[in-house]
Amino acid sequence: MAYRKFIFSILFLASNSWAQVRYIDYPSPFHSTIGNSGMVVSQNQASSNIGIEILNMGGNAIDAAVAVGFSLAITLPRAGNLGGGGFMLIYLSDEQRTIAVDFRSSAPNNLSEKDFLFLKNNYDQRRYGYKASAVPGTVAGILEAHKRYGNLPLKQILQPVISQAKQGIYVSYDLNQAIGSAEQLILDSESKNIYYKNKVPLKEHMLVKRSDLAWTLNEIAKDGREAFYSGSISEKIVKAMQQNNGYITAKDLKNYQPRFSQPIQTSYRDHTVLAHPPPAGGAAVLLEGLNIIENFETNKMGPNSASFVHLFAEALQRGHMDRSRFMGDPAFYNVPIEKIISKQRAESHAKDINLNLVTKSESINPESLFNEGENTTHYSIIDNDGNVVSNTYTLGYSFGSGVTIPGTGILLNNQMNNFAYQYGEPEVIDRSASIGNRFEPGKRPMSTMSPIIVFDKNDSIKLVTGSPGGALIPAAILRVVTGVIDFDLNLGEASMLPRIHKDWPYENLLLERGFSKDTHNLLESFGHEIEESKTMGSTQSILISSKGVEGFADLRRPNAGVAIQND
Repeated sequence: MAYRKFIFSILFLASNSWAQVRYIDYPSPFHSTIGNSGMVVSQNQASSNIGIEILNMGGNAIDAAVAVGFSLAITLPRAGNLGGGGFMLIYLSDEQRTIAVDFRSSAPNNLSEKDFLFLKNNYDQRRYGYKASAVPGTVAGILEAHKRYGNLPLKQILQPVISQAKQGIYVSYDLNQAIGSAEQLILDSESKNIYYKNKVPLKEHMLVKRSDLAWTLNEIAKDGREAFYSGSISEKIVKAMQQNNGYITAKDLKNYQPRFSQPIQTSYRDHTVLAHPPPAGGAAVLLEGLNIIENFETNKMGPNSASFVHLFAEALQRGHMDRSRFMGDPAFYNVPIEKIISKQRAESHAKDINLNLVTKSESINPESLFNEGENTTHYSIIDNDGNVVSNTYTLGYSFGSGVTIPGTGILLNNQMNNFAYQYGEPEVIDRSASIGNRFEPGKRPMSTMSPIIVFDKNDSIKLVTGSPGGALIPAAILRVVTGVIDFDLNLGEASMLPRIHKDWPYENLLLERGFSKDTHNLLESFGHEIEESKTMGSTQSILISSKGVEGFADLRRPNAGVAIQND
């Protein structure tokens, strides 16, 4: 018996030793996907795969961005869209040049003072239904970017997406839950027919074919922009608007144009951070936040320490204050963006920060704040030649206005809700009274969407990222950037740090789960009113490191995925 125990002990030790030799000691629980070529990171794996299919055909990052953008309208209908708008950054490697593309939805041009008063006084009408929809910019922006910078013919790019619509997708748990929580879908007969079966949301694992979207995509493949803005699709949009007392006219669609401009930028610890200019107000929050944080020795702090969380919150608070007061559509309002993101202003803000005491916002009723839609989505793409696309676009709320144009599969946005309808009311001091964001016909509402590209000290691509999340977007991106640069975390670690948000004029500090009780106690001793938050954002990121091309799809929202191009 003793002999048998001895032999067992020897075998156990030998096997344990064998296991230890072969065990890989990973320092982090979060791991990026690593490759040496092109990569697509989006909020849906199937759409990421289509982007890689385009790269494997010989397409560049812009070609892939077209395919992913249209595909997400099928796979992620609550946010991916043809009937919304957004902001894109494009980096052209050969030219070493970055372009900002503004395809934000715009207010219809023929609205009267009576229409304005109606929207101001009817909250539900500017959230849901045909009156809530601004002129869609997604198709115009993506197609114009392709026309200028793409390689492959549009028909070739759209073919895999058309096939995806015809063959259908299987309903995920996430999509089932999203449909069930979007009350506006059941108010529109066309949306109800698409997203409900037997009066209940589409069931998980059900195969759903989208012949309506396949038709729309075929029309766009055949006639390009004209199909959507002056042709067959436009006719259906205008007809539906007329039948439902909507505001968008044929002239609004025909005259819509995306805007191409230079990004705004700042330096941060030997890096250069490029972001989209206004009306992408979130970019200003992000850059101003970085400028403020740069004044402090974060290397003496931990990424989850009370001192860093406090500093992070104070910087965000000031960025959102400036956003609320000064952001708007530069075509209608002189936005002092260079002053807002200047080092001088950041230094002034930094001097006012006490690292042991909260700076209190002005007293305000949080319920008076207007809501920004959180169901935006973002994707990041890099190709073999080093061209990059960072694109964030939205319908506004989840499923936007809830309206689907009959016969097209196109969900329309509810971006009319993003204007400051309380402009001029002296008792209101928050974003709903912002001068720059007051409602005007033809204007594009302020947004927190913030696609960014970060370059290292050698002017080489370092990081490409962005996020959905409404007002939470700048905080999510800022957390990733500081995680990578200040704390030398890998992309997975930086993406999965518990997130922090402090808005203005809110007093409460929003924290994701993951901070220690000691950190909570210290923050409360500084004067913070802590509120445990739901998850914030969903960054889709690419990092260029010594390992190669790293991609990480944020785990906060299901079904996101990284796809790698064949070597």
